[in-house]
Amino acid sequence: MSTKPETVLLISGKRKSGKDYLSARLLSRLGEEKAEIVRISEPIKSHWAQEKGLNLNELLSDGPYKEKYRKEMIVWSDSVRQRDAGFFCRVSIQKSSKPIVIVSDIRRKTDIEFFRDNNYNIKTVRINASNALRESRGWVFRSGIDDVQSECDLDDVTQWDLEIENDDTQDVEVILDKILNLLP
Repeated sequence: MSTKPETVLLISGKRKSGKDYLSARLLSRLGEEKAEIVRISEPIKSHWAQEKGLNLNELLSDGPYKEKYRKEMIVWSDSVRQRDAGFFCRVSIQKSSKPIVIVSDIRRKTDIEFFRDNNYNIKTVRINASNALRESRGWVFRSGIDDVQSECDLDDVTQWDLEIENDDTQDVEVILDKILNLLP
């Protein structure tokens, strides 16, 4: 049975903005005895892998395998969210056992609302990167993926505990220090 974490860091940003990279580096700094990363997308990909007979590890990676199925996964997960907006957030956090939980893929206002409405101590972090930089990291705009709610719902949110310009000009350790300063 899980215990409620002391703090939940909600990390948001566009594809290839650096969410996963910074989350992994943050976990490394905090230590696995104190913190863990959970992904809202993990139960989506797990279901998809099981239903379609796909390789879950490949779906969880940041490679082309996942991209082949991304649009279908978005459509399916949106249909689940229509019935229960907090479903994937609840499944993702229910097994957490560490004082600090890093949710590395916040994509919707309802994701933030779930954690806020369920009385988690949250800190919100938005990671921004220019399209040119994202392209240099392998991002290619895809209609039906980059112009739908799963990528755009948080674009108009202006209230973040921390907003980071991940433009490769700041030292990663400085960025991590800024995030760590949010913790009690």
